[in-house]
Amino acid sequence: MSESSKTLSRAPVEDVPASPSEGLTEDNLHSFAELLFFAYRDFTGDPDAILKDFGFGRAHHRVLHFVRRNSGLRVADLLDILNITKQSLSRVLKQLIDQGYITQKAGASDRRERLLYPTERGRALAARLAAPQMVRLRTALEAAGPEAEPAIRRFLEAMINAEDRPKVSAITNPNPTHADPTPAGGKDEGKPI
Repeated sequence: MSESSKTLSRAPVEDVPASPSEGLTEDNLHSFAELLFFAYRDFTGDPDAILKDFGFGRAHHRVLHFVRRNSGLRVADLLDILNITKQSLSRVLKQLIDQGYITQKAGASDRRERLLYPTERGRALAARLAAPQMVRLRTALEAAGPEAEPAIRRFLEAMINAEDRPKVSAITNPNPTHADPTPAGGKDEGKPI
C-alpha cells in the first residue's frame, strides 16, 4: 500500500445507519464502497486502454457491448438500457456507424424504428474489449468459489434500483438465445439508414 493511500482519511458519514445485527458497521460499508470503486476501476481499465487506440471511450464500449449481445436492438431500447440522453447516444452511435462498427436498419413492421446490428468489425472489437473482463470475472468468481456465484448475483441485483430490477434481470440473466440475426456468412447486408 502506498504512503498516499495509507494517509486517506476515513471521514464519517452521518447518514449511513449501522446494522450491528448483521455486522454492517459504517466502516464495513465504506470498505465495501471502496472495494466496488477499485473493482470497477480495474474492470473498466483493461478495455479503456484498448479504446484509447480507437479514440473511443466507455460510452462506445457500452453501446458495442449491448448491440453485440442483443443484435437488432432498437435505439429506443438502447437509450432505456444506458439511461442516457438521445443527444449523448446520437454522437457515440454516429461515430460507431461512420467507422463501420454498427449498422442501422429500419424495422420490418415499423419503418421508423431504428434497429442496431454489429458489423463483423464491431463484433471483433466488442469481443476484444470483453476478453480481459471475462478473464477478470472468471478469476474472481473461481476465487470466490462455486457456492458464492448466486450470492454475488443477488448482491449485484440488490444494488440496482428496485424499479429497474425486472428490466435488468431480463437483460442479464444467462440466456443461450442471444441469437444474431445477421445473415449466414457473417456479412451484414443492410445499408445504414
